[in-house]
Amino acid sequence: MEQNKNHECESQTHRDRNIIFGKYEMGRLLGQGTFAKVYYAKNIATNESVAIKIISKDQVRKAGMMEQIEREISVMRLVRHPNVVELKEVMASKTRIYFVMEYVKGGELFTKISRGKLKEQFSRKYFQQLISAIDYCHSRGVSHRDLKPENLLLDENENLKVTDFGLSALPEHLRQDGMFHTQCGTPAYVAPEVLRKKGYDGPKADIWSCGVILYVLIVGYLPFQDINVMNMYRKVFKAEYNFPNGVSIEAKKLVSKLLVVDPNKRLTIQGIMRQPWFRKEFKPCLSFSTTNPSIEIPQQQESFTIKESKSSSPRFFNAFEFISSMSSGFDLSSLFEGKKKSGSIFTSKCSALAIMDKFQELAKKLNFQVSGKDFKVKMEGRTDGRKGKLTVTAEVYEVAAEVAVVELCKYSGDTLEYVKFCEEDVRPALKDIVWSWQGENDCQLNCTIDRNS
Repeated sequence: MEQNKNHECESQTHRDRNIIFGKYEMGRLLGQGTFAKVYYAKNIATNESVAIKIISKDQVRKAGMMEQIEREISVMRLVRHPNVVELKEVMASKTRIYFVMEYVKGGELFTKISRGKLKEQFSRKYFQQLISAIDYCHSRGVSHRDLKPENLLLDENENLKVTDFGLSALPEHLRQDGMFHTQCGTPAYVAPEVLRKKGYDGPKADIWSCGVILYVLIVGYLPFQDINVMNMYRKVFKAEYNFPNGVSIEAKKLVSKLLVVDPNKRLTIQGIMRQPWFRKEFKPCLSFSTTNPSIEIPQQQESFTIKESKSSSPRFFNAFEFISSMSSGFDLSSLFEGKKKSGSIFTSKCSALAIMDKFQELAKKLNFQVSGKDFKVKMEGRTDGRKGKLTVTAEVYEVAAEVAVVELCKYSGDTLEYVKFCEEDVRPALKDIVWSWQGENDCQLNCTIDRNS
């Protein structure tokens, strides 16, 4: 009962297995913050280990952090690098958002540092991988703005992975002066220009944070420390720090070129990569994926036949923009406009098979060619009085007990013709199976989900 309460209507408990969205088996709690919990999970189909961050919509909404969540999703779609934690997909229910991410089982770099300073060869390796990741982020217009050892993970091969892009920013977040003005990050790692609240360059501020991380790696403690926070800030503003014995001259030189108060005199990433200490055994990342994670409605198949369908029930609905739009005040649809086709969405209390039969009847009535597989249907033809050829697809998803969601999309053809087709042909033909078109009586769906929680 407690598991069902924790994961609401999207969870299905099979004996002692906790399955969400019919796709992931939830495991132990890995960690938690103010608004989110992170769980270990496995993809049932592939047996792949993942980490799932579960965020409460209500808590985020009350804290006014909806924009930050949208931003984090936008950023993680952009950064696909071996040294950045991969966002695999985003799903949502009425009350929660699910970030499905790469599982990095080595833990935080902070844990390793807390045991004492690292040998320079290991410090160098981690710093090289950090700079490689941040260089890529900056090339995509992303400033992390919260770099610290707690946000750097290690995989099973001791490779570094940057995570937690919750405070990151994109060029569209710059003000008219071309600067960021949000004061954010962890004080001990934040650049002096950020603390001064006078506007700052995101990439240059990230480089300062990288300098602090490098110091911590090779020394074992923070460069700017004081019980009194204001005294610590004073040290930051003056770049007042010392090196203990045992640090190489080349490492000292690199840190001193990073922890420069004037951001315009601070070493650039290209400059870092030219430093002798950094270049030792440096292996640049030459190939990596730049594809986006699957967080939009899956694209339709080119060809399929209903007779070949092997699925006895439709997939659980994980189209993020639709479910979030059903919860007022949390519409993330703008994140998906680049991929989304022209479409319409409706809910139905009919079975998925009944819905598929209805589409076959409609296609036959209109003399459209029809094919389908796994609760997806494709209709192709010309409507009466219209010259252009139109191809329309529809897919049925489960969203709750006795509730199905159908997404109707224009696959090809003229958009205006598609709109007329929906209004004049589809809606009248489907009126006896449609419960609500998207935007109409949204509370009906919400109430049904609540009853099935």
